[in-house]
Amino acid sequence: MSLPGFRPNSSGGDAGGYRIAVFGAGYIGLVTGACFAKLGHQVVIRDIQEERIDTLRSGGVPIHEEGLAELIAENADRLTFTLDAAEAVRGAHVVYVCVDTPSTAAGDADLSRIWQVIDSLRGADQLAAVVVKSTVPVGTGEQVRAALDRAGLQHVGYASNPEFTAEGRAVHDFLHPDRVVIGSADPETAKLVTLLHEGVEGPEIVMDVASAEMVKLAANALLAAKISFTNEIATVCETNGADVEQVVRAVGLDHRLGPHFMKAGVGWGGSCFPKDSRALQAMANNGGYAFQMLRAVVDVNDLQPRRAIQRLKDELGGAFHDLTVAVLGIAFKAGTDDVREAPSTIIASRLVAEGATVRCWDPLARPLKTAPWLSATRCASPVEAMTGADAAIIVTEWPELLEVDWAGAASAMARPLLFDGRNLLDPEQMGSLGFTYMSVGRTTVRASR
Repeated sequence: MSLPGFRPNSSGGDAGGYRIAVFGAGYIGLVTGACFAKLGHQVVIRDIQEERIDTLRSGGVPIHEEGLAELIAENADRLTFTLDAAEAVRGAHVVYVCVDTPSTAAGDADLSRIWQVIDSLRGADQLAAVVVKSTVPVGTGEQVRAALDRAGLQHVGYASNPEFTAEGRAVHDFLHPDRVVIGSADPETAKLVTLLHEGVEGPEIVMDVASAEMVKLAANALLAAKISFTNEIATVCETNGADVEQVVRAVGLDHRLGPHFMKAGVGWGGSCFPKDSRALQAMANNGGYAFQMLRAVVDVNDLQPRRAIQRLKDELGGAFHDLTVAVLGIAFKAGTDDVREAPSTIIASRLVAEGATVRCWDPLARPLKTAPWLSATRCASPVEAMTGADAAIIVTEWPELLEVDWAGAASAMARPLLFDGRNLLDPEQMGSLGFTYMSVGRTTVRASR
């Protein structure tokens, strides 16, 4: 593999950087492409969704990510968008693969989109490297290497460069990462990927491909385990009168443990934790090993939104039929419009199945065109959603909910009952405002007025 003879130039001068083709214009691909453009590279982003590419070409951004729209606008002279794979690859030194790897029915990662990208590279003799950023099972790199060789691209290097960006702060995480993991069997390819990241403020760790692929799965599994463990402790707190917020605050001060991802709630969702947990379980099962701890982590999480609904149902006398419930928050977390595998969908589905009328609010969640949201009323504000409702449940930790006129909301509700699924609010204060206030891992507070 011969490396291009010029170096990145973040000032945007004519010297330019490397020419990078990014396949995938989703949450990872767009952030990756825009950040590489900021670092001085010439970037072409390719996607198969015509509406998405049209939006980008017209100056819009099809997803919400803090700072992304500004980053794309500031680096427009180094960013182009296309539906044509051949156009994206033409003249590119490096191809970055940022396509979806959704779960199959068996829980394995569906790699079909990755193979479509590799197949489109035939004849790209100028390529120096292919880098996979998509989350893939361990061993995928070997398969990609073999596929490149079969396509006559033996000269093209291969690397795994998994992403560790959190939605809502992905731009910051890319440019200021905890670490940049580079997996490659070829030192020259590892050097090239290192050069691509010049200007990124974070340590680079070079390792073999299989280990790099495992790092992402292991990291997400451990983070998911911390959340599920905290939710298990919260359930125990509910049975004995302890306050989970006080418990985890003290536990998190232990330098061996830390406070991160120790937040009780109605469970995790999104595109990473559920999919990656299933993929790691399936990978272990396929190798003849039952990853029992991870199975328990997933089972606990699956139960969390259902536990919330059951507790609310019990408080309402055992039935939701003919009642109205406000669901506050649809996106799987604050700061994003992503609704993939969001706990809100499970909660709304259970409410609809049990005969409730659902009113919902979210400041960013994308238009919802699937059940159960087809029968839900989307409201412009939290108070509008709660007006006339028999109960409300906070599902997403939106900071806007801290600014709600809760006294007015209590007066507007048919029955001032609130389940705080993210422990955002102060129990005693909510009780003083007239609410029956339920939360996760804390004692229910009855209205004091």
